[in-house]
Amino acid sequence: MKSYLSCLFALLMMGYHVPVLSETYPMKPINMVVPFAPGGSADTIARPLAEHLGRYYKQAIIVNNRGGSGGAPGTAFALAAKSDGYTILFNLSTISATPEADKLFDRKPQYELKQLAPIALISSEPLVLVVKASSPFNQISEVIKEAKLNPTKVTYGSSGVYGPTHLAIEMFTNAADIKLQHIPYTGAGPALTALLGGHIDLSVLGLNNALAYQKSGNIRILASWSNQRNNLIPDIPTLKENGINVEYPNWGGLFVSANTPEDVIQILRNGVKSVAKNSDYLKSMENLNISVTYLDAPEFDKFWKADAAKISDVLKKIGRVD
Repeated sequence: MKSYLSCLFALLMMGYHVPVLSETYPMKPINMVVPFAPGGSADTIARPLAEHLGRYYKQAIIVNNRGGSGGAPGTAFALAAKSDGYTILFNLSTISATPEADKLFDRKPQYELKQLAPIALISSEPLVLVVKASSPFNQISEVIKEAKLNPTKVTYGSSGVYGPTHLAIEMFTNAADIKLQHIPYTGAGPALTALLGGHIDLSVLGLNNALAYQKSGNIRILASWSNQRNNLIPDIPTLKENGINVEYPNWGGLFVSANTPEDVIQILRNGVKSVAKNSDYLKSMENLNISVTYLDAPEFDKFWKADAAKISDVLKKIGRVD
């Protein structure tokens, strides 16, 4: 031990950087911020990841749901924490929308994308349009017809303004040239509760959640935002098949503050890489009908930048939405 400390001291005196953090991180529980309410797509995907990362690090990964406003306040909360790797962020593709939306409204950005460092892409699943099982709507064409006959009468719930479900619906209504009445909630879970309670006509879910509620007979799936039919719902058409030229993958990824030490970022990357190959984790995701679409930080960064550019174009086309 004395010899080790002597060598360590000598290295420090010679000006070498000794990666102390990489030898000790993590030494306490990690806070995983999920900027959406419990029960939604992000929460469903994040919890198995948190559980298995906790096993890998032998430290608890505590999921902290901070829903509202499409995930923006929760994201800002995560970035306001100390950049030491003990606050990590699981977010959806909507992470790219908020800064662009703030520009549309001439608001000070709640955060900027350059403040974030990507760790890994975890999943990419289709979004689907759903109605309550007792709804009079059986096909997407019936929704469009009613919306044209009675503008703004048909209601839909979202996870918040410019959240993934809101953005998806606005893409749909813009392409279909219709108007729907938007009712924002603090997350996809509360919006689903409103749908099941008969308070709104439509909502949007990640495919994994939709399949669970369809199986129990509570909802009906009308269409998906995929570029082709999904093998889990082969009878459900895409919006494109209905002549509505939009698609919108709902991906989920892990981020930290860009100011996080590089050695901590590498430890997080290594942990997610290991978990993404773990058979127990993959089985747990399969049971949730979620496909793991893993990309390490460099590949994820390229994917994210390309997707952010698409979302920026979509927001400019949609414009200001209150």
